[in-house]
Amino acid sequence: MSTFSKTKVGVWVAGFLITAVILLTAACSTSTSAAIPPAPPEIGVAQVVQRDIPIYREWIGTLDGMVNAAIKAQVSGYLLTQNYTEGSFVRKGQLLFDIDPRPFQAAVDQAQGQLSQANGQLAQAKAQLVQSTAQLAQSLANQGRTQMDVDRYIPLAKQQAITQQDLDNATQNNLSSKAQVEASRAQVATAKAQIQAANATVEAATAALEAARVNLGFTRLTSPIDGIAGQAQVQIGNLVSATSGTITTVSTLEPIKANFTVSEQEYLEFTRHASTEMSRLQLGLILADGTPYPQKGKFLFADRQVNQSTGSILLIGAFPNPGNVLRPGQYAKVRAATAMKQGALLVPQRAVTELQGSYQVAVVDSENKVSVEPVKVGDRIGSMWIVNEGLKPGDRVVADGVQKVRPGMVVSPKLEAGPAEAKER
Repeated sequence: MSTFSKTKVGVWVAGFLITAVILLTAACSTSTSAAIPPAPPEIGVAQVVQRDIPIYREWIGTLDGMVNAAIKAQVSGYLLTQNYTEGSFVRKGQLLFDIDPRPFQAAVDQAQGQLSQANGQLAQAKAQLVQSTAQLAQSLANQGRTQMDVDRYIPLAKQQAITQQDLDNATQNNLSSKAQVEASRAQVATAKAQIQAANATVEAATAALEAARVNLGFTRLTSPIDGIAGQAQVQIGNLVSATSGTITTVSTLEPIKANFTVSEQEYLEFTRHASTEMSRLQLGLILADGTPYPQKGKFLFADRQVNQSTGSILLIGAFPNPGNVLRPGQYAKVRAATAMKQGALLVPQRAVTELQGSYQVAVVDSENKVSVEPVKVGDRIGSMWIVNEGLKPGDRVVADGVQKVRPGMVVSPKLEAGPAEAKER
């Protein structure tokens, strides 16, 4: 046999041996795999916990200033200046607008002149009273002298020591003196009446001056409270009056009010099952973007009556508003605990599957076998769900990988750490 033939035979033998080794190895691997079953899949489970849980309710609320002061004109005039920045914080008494004060200053000057005139008339009337009083005193003195003459002449006439004519003259003089006394008294009374009239004129002029000064003060529109001043509704140069509407509004925003309505039934349940006094009840606020407001509020009061057309009642809460972040007109959800559910069973929301209006959970028993159980659920509390029926405390439910499990399937459960408590969302 040639050298080439020997080499070719050796190659075939080597190939045969390699193929035989590969087939033998594959056969051994197949038999080993068939002998060892696959490990159960690892599934995350959560334990059913039992706690006393507050039940929360939410209502749509509208934020409003604690005090909303409408700034209006009380006199007619042209708006001259705006003295604040719209949307800025203003202090009580701060000047917001100026109305043209010139007509009102003229009215003040005129009223001042009328008051001075009335005071002059009063002084004149008092001087007239002094003069009339002096004349009365003189008339009384004259009448006393003539009366003495009459008293002296009567006995002398009886004794015919004087003529009858002398007695008659003395009597006439006395009557004339008495008439003069009465005239002087009338002048005194007239002077007193003039003083009263002058006093009334002075009081009227004083009131007119005060009214003119008040109207002049109304030309300066100031803020009656500390708060945020809104947009001006009237432009500079416009004619304003008491009937021209609100020029701007100043609102107290710290704290800020939250107005929300609840049904009559909810209100009764709210008052019946509230765990504390309503005045001490804490309120939560969820803003329009879904984020919870960090500050807790308190209940202020309920309206005096139920709205008969809607069957609801208005409730008012107050929330701290540092930095005036919240503004009137914003919508937010007001949240409060209306009841306490004793011994509630809690499972993670992701462990509950909804199917055509019914709910079910995958339960892992003591042998790590999966069974699907129907449940009746209640309220959602944060990331947890209250289960009213279908589970018991300590049950293990599939919380991670619910779609991967099937009834009767054996799994390797991995217990997840549960929340320390059901927190408010």
